[in-house]
Amino acid sequence: MASIFIVNSYQINFESVLMIPDHDGMLNMFKALEASGLRGFLGCESVLYEKELEQFFETVLVQGEDITGAVSGKFFSISQAQFAHVFELPMEGLVNFSEVPKDRVYDARSIFSKKGVQVEIHGKKKHMKYEFRLLNDIFAKAVTVKAGSFDAITTERFQMMTEIHFGLKVNWSKVLFNVLKDMVDKSQRKAKGFAAQIGFLLKGILAIALGEGVPFPFAKILSMKTVNTYIATNTTIDDREEQGIVSEAIVKRKFKSTKKSSSADDTPVKVISEIAGSKKRVSTEDNAPAIPKKRRTVKTKPSPSQASLDIVDVTQDVVPLQIIDPTPAMAAVNSPVPKQKSRKRRLVLPTGSDDCERY
Repeated sequence: MASIFIVNSYQINFESVLMIPDHDGMLNMFKALEASGLRGFLGCESVLYEKELEQFFETVLVQGEDITGAVSGKFFSISQAQFAHVFELPMEGLVNFSEVPKDRVYDARSIFSKKGVQVEIHGKKKHMKYEFRLLNDIFAKAVTVKAGSFDAITTERFQMMTEIHFGLKVNWSKVLFNVLKDMVDKSQRKAKGFAAQIGFLLKGILAIALGEGVPFPFAKILSMKTVNTYIATNTTIDDREEQGIVSEAIVKRKFKSTKKSSSADDTPVKVISEIAGSKKRVSTEDNAPAIPKKRRTVKTKPSPSQASLDIVDVTQDVVPLQIIDPTPAMAAVNSPVPKQKSRKRRLVLPTGSDDCERY
């Protein structure tokens, strides 16, 4: 059950990530994230209270503008003002991310791009620089709490990153509190998150006695080490993809050159990737004798026209067959018995019959 709450979580150790060397882009991104007012929320104590979290999501309700529920037999109520005070969140600024100036979004498409070509605001994150890829993941897991794959960028997250990069003011207290209200609303199928933040809120309520907490997994806390691992992993993935594209282009060029004249074949072509070997068997020795293949023969019946033209030997001085007359016994056996024809019967009336008399 604990994995359900942690899978959509990302905590940041700001003291560690703000000391990242040799990567100014990543360092500036974390500085901008801290300046936006999210350090208290993303950098709070990373402890998981599994039992209390289960009770929280089972009993929590949205009543008016507050969130109420019961944990460990004690009722609680959390308001937006209390939420903002605990995490030191700004309470002024933009709430609707569609209000971000379009010229800022246009400039961000080039600034975020890895190769200088403008990226799509709803495209793949692999076209962005490493620091903005990580920023996209932070917003997806720790702010908007989205389940599923994070390879694609959404318009909302791109606008959030634009606000962070250019230092625009955001009312994070209202934005994050609305996310929490949507999360506890049972009519919405929203992923469960804010595990560390909910535990930190409940810990601040004196009436609630929490059990023993479990520290977050190391991979769920961004530090100098995990960020360097993130950079190295993405660098390796990008190098493999670029080599695959170059190899495919060179192999296609080689196949295309075979269709030209022999003069074109003299041009050296370098193939980076290995081509899959042929399935034909190759002789182990160069001087091995070639084994001839047996050809299958098919017998066909000659046509009638061809058969009539063939020459046939005729036997001369042929003795005719001797005809023997049948014996009387054989004739008696073989001769059929004649059938007897029955005579037709006629009705003869007597001459003295009364029927023949006339008066």
